[in-house]
Amino acid sequence: MAAVTSPETTPQPRVYFQTPPGTEEEVPQKQGRVTVKYDRKELRRRLNLEEWIVSQLMNLYDCEEDEVPELEIDVDELLDLPSDVERTIRVKMLLVDCYKPNDDFIAALLEKVRGMQKLNTPQKKGELTP
Repeated sequence: MAAVTSPETTPQPRVYFQTPPGTEEEVPQKQGRVTVKYDRKELRRRLNLEEWIVSQLMNLYDCEEDEVPELEIDVDELLDLPSDVERTIRVKMLLVDCYKPNDDFIAALLEKVRGMQKLNTPQKKGELTP
């Protein structure tokens, strides 16, 4: 069973990048690049939502985290749908193999998604938007 941790009890993992010798000047430009493209608060909300979804799927499928079926509940896709009815239909399609009642999960998921911002994938230089 997955252990529940809180930010107060467990230090958050950090990623460190090593730069080639002689290029220390580039470090300040690279730090925080993700948070420049995406709002840090929104990223935290997404991470919390993802962890919540995994725990709920473990309950729905009565399994451990590594045994949860490969489902991709795409928050941006849900945000693109024009109504909660269409979002509900989409999530029900993803949970077609779940034989436990999932209406409470779907209602809670839609409530959590409501008000979130869509994250746009950062574009590379010279790349055109579709």
